[in-house]
Amino acid sequence: MWSSMVIFCVLAAGLLFYGWMRGGGEHVAGLRIAWKMGLEVLPLLIAAFVVAGMVQALIPQETVARWVGGGSGWRGILLGSFAGSLTPGGPFVSLPIAAGFMRAGADTGVMVAYLTGWSLWGINRLPMEVGILGWRLTLIRLASCLVLPPVAGYTAKMITRLL
Repeated sequence: MWSSMVIFCVLAAGLLFYGWMRGGGEHVAGLRIAWKMGLEVLPLLIAAFVVAGMVQALIPQETVARWVGGGSGWRGILLGSFAGSLTPGGPFVSLPIAAGFMRAGADTGVMVAYLTGWSLWGINRLPMEVGILGWRLTLIRLASCLVLPPVAGYTAKMITRLL
């Protein structure tokens, strides 16, 4: 996490300096856009972190272990896949939730299935996808990636055992 933050801070500072050196005021426009985006995303980000914290504090570790822990097997992987598909929002929501479950004792494979289900099956995106791409392409896309979240979860479980 720290290395990513340092890289992004260096990148942001470099781009800000580059914009300032150009002298056209783009750096000020960029900062305004960043501020506006931050204000739009901040409530969602706070809510996602609250959910992640509540997962850790309110759900007993025995429950997490039983449903999505290392011994949950295919049931946990399928549950993670479907839970991911139902999770609304972007990575600001799904990543903190996955991190909260990991800290509460969830299995790596289940969380990979969760994130893959969120990414590939996203139920909340289907109306827009059908509206823009049509039923045919949407169904073809869904059918072609139907097995991927469980397969990714199982693969992650096997890789974790090797490491």
